[in-house]
Amino acid sequence: MRDLRKFTESIGENVLENVGRAVGRAQEHTPLPVDLLESEDAYLAVFDAPGAVGSDVQVRLEDRRVEVRIDRFRDPREHFEMRFPGRGLTLDGHVTLPVEASVDGDAASATLQENGTLHVHVPKREGGTAVDVEAEHEAGDGDTDETVGSEQAAHDDGRTDGE
Repeated sequence: MRDLRKFTESIGENVLENVGRAVGRAQEHTPLPVDLLESEDAYLAVFDAPGAVGSDVQVRLEDRRVEVRIDRFRDPREHFEMRFPGRGLTLDGHVTLPVEASVDGDAASATLQENGTLHVHVPKREGGTAVDVEAEHEAGDGDTDETVGSEQAAHDDGRTDGE
């Protein structure tokens, strides 16, 4: 009877350990949940970052894509042994900002909150960049090219559409 009990306990321990590993692997392959919020002057990506500390978190902004990677560590607990390793150690996620987003990546910041969320603040770029426009026009002795500012280019140069 004693051997049967040990055998049953051993099976139970193996099942728990394997289920824990499977759950951890599934968690590592599932993207972090994220909310994307927008205000007049910024985007805010809020990622779930359970069990992370600041040194575990890496954030990158590539083009319009906010990427987060969390490499968590399990601190050993004195007088305890791991029976069910169910938490994934490497977690990642991303969110893509809208196509029309013009952001200032150099001013972006990330803050790990006490409630286990990571806030990535990405300011919008103010205004646009002025672009010089080349306009062709006819001069008395031949064609010449002239570069004009973008504000001037918006005005009619005196010709009608039919010319």
